Amino acid sequence: MNLATTTQPKLFQSNKLNWTFRSEDTRQLTHCYHDYPARMIPQVARQFLKLFAENKKGILFDPYCGTGTSLVEGLIRGFDVIGFDLNPLARLIAKTKTTILELSILDSHIDKFKQHINTNHQNLSIPERVEGVSRLDFWFKLEVTEKLTIIKNFIDNISDPEIKSFFLIAFSETVRESSNTRNHEFKLYRYSKDDLKNFQPDVFKMMSAKLFRNRKGLINFLSIIKNLPYIPKADVFDFNTVEDYPSEFSEKVDFVVTSPPYGDSHTTVAYGQYSRLSAAWLDLPEPAQTDRKLMGGIRSKEIESFSCDELNEAISKIAKENNQRAKEVSSFYEDLNDSVNNVSKLVKTNGLVCYVVGNRRVKGVCLPTDSAVKNFFENNDFTHVKTFHREIPNKRMPLRNSPSNKIGKTQKTMNREYIIVLRKS
Repeated sequence: MNLATTTQPKLFQSNKLNWTFRSEDTRQLTHCYHDYPARMIPQVARQFLKLFAENKKGILFDPYCGTGTSLVEGLIRGFDVIGFDLNPLARLIAKTKTTILELSILDSHIDKFKQHINTNHQNLSIPERVEGVSRLDFWFKLEVTEKLTIIKNFIDNISDPEIKSFFLIAFSETVRESSNTRNHEFKLYRYSKDDLKNFQPDVFKMMSAKLFRNRKGLINFLSIIKNLPYIPKADVFDFNTVEDYPSEFSEKVDFVVTSPPYGDSHTTVAYGQYSRLSAAWLDLPEPAQTDRKLMGGIRSKEIESFSCDELNEAISKIAKENNQRAKEVSSFYEDLNDSVNNVSKLVKTNGLVCYVVGNRRVKGVCLPTDSAVKNFFENNDFTHVKTFHREIPNKRMPLRNSPSNKIGKTQKTMNREYIIVLRKS
């Protein structure tokens, strides 16, 4: 049976699908809640579900859920959703984005917050340090620290944990955007002295704007959820599929919709750096400890040989340039392979997986992550259905960069994603 021609709708067979979504709003519903590095845009998950899961029910799973893009998209279509992520900030955001709040209770707390920030706080105790930030005055101006402390005091006294989480993620973005780090970067780079002179963030206004924005997104989310015949459930866990899999979910998952990391966090997306300041103010675990648990976080002593010849060839080319970098790359794919093996055990027979990946370059060599993912799943009795290509618009990186730091020596950056769809036999 040829799945590519017998099980897809006409729209899929036409092969004219647009996966770029260049002009579409990617911050609808609760997707507006919080920025985060390398987010999968909701339209990708939405189009996959429209093609392959229309009018179906069951469990949607994301093993590297980040801030919960695929989870929200699953919920609004009536799926029960499960997400795993190792980053505490990402889990907090994902859980909050998928929580059904009572609007009247939220509004009551927002009104109290407005009163709180307009109250005189003469006796406020300003912290000299925040655990996880070695130099508080380096990253925050004194007046910013004062106002962040006032907000944090209010949040600490919220007894309802779900309402508290709603305020915390607005506070998290406020912390980062009012800090002295350049906000157009995901890594931590402090503004120059000249730029800092003109940097005067209105912390209370910033926090209030985020609460208003998130409330609006929540209203739109609730308007869909409350019209479903069944109110679906959402669960977000701290679980590492590289190491194991939760047996209670074995062969219970109908759809996997996810975008795994494109490489180790040390040399690709700086999840830990991005989360560091927020995590400190929110009393979350130190992000650097999390980074070592992520794929490729610990470098292997030897270069692994994979069942994917194309991947082996690419790693071999890197090893000729730099053996240590080749070991780092190999470590990432070892972990990705282990994760795929464990994720596979959770999927039902005839269940579908959708992995959105990018093929990054290391030492000028393009790494075939799309071929590797396809191969890893095929080794677990999955059949390849289709790989879609998506051009990436509006990225926070130039079209070319200079990884060697040599003048005039540049290479293309990642400008395409691969949407790989497979079915379990």
